[in-house]
Amino acid sequence: MTTRAARPAPATSEETWTEEELAEVRERLRHETEELVADIARAEEQLASGDASEGAGDDPADAGAKTYEREREIALTLNARDLLAQNERAIARIAAGTYGVCESCHKPIGKERLRAFPRATLCVACKQREERR
Repeated sequence: MTTRAARPAPATSEETWTEEELAEVRERLRHETEELVADIARAEEQLASGDASEGAGDDPADAGAKTYEREREIALTLNARDLLAQNERAIARIAAGTYGVCESCHKPIGKERLRAFPRATLCVACKQREERR
């Protein structure tokens, strides 16, 4: 007896994206990308302008507060860089025709999930499985 490989079910209209919908998502991602680039540039400028001798003579509590604030700014900048990379990857997936397809199981990612989080690369089931690991 031969077994056939399971074929994914054809996508429904609720799962397939129209050109207009993709253009709307692409524009949203580009707008967010522009904002992230500006935020990153601003944060890096603030971090770079921090004088190394600043805080010399401060008491330990002031120095600790400044260190905490600087580390917080660095973490926020790294987070913005990560979001920027995710946006660029989503735009590339739109261009490649793979937007809305789960990278794990290759089934369609629900439109509602992508409307809420347009950078998603996994369907809900695969994302839940990943988070359980």
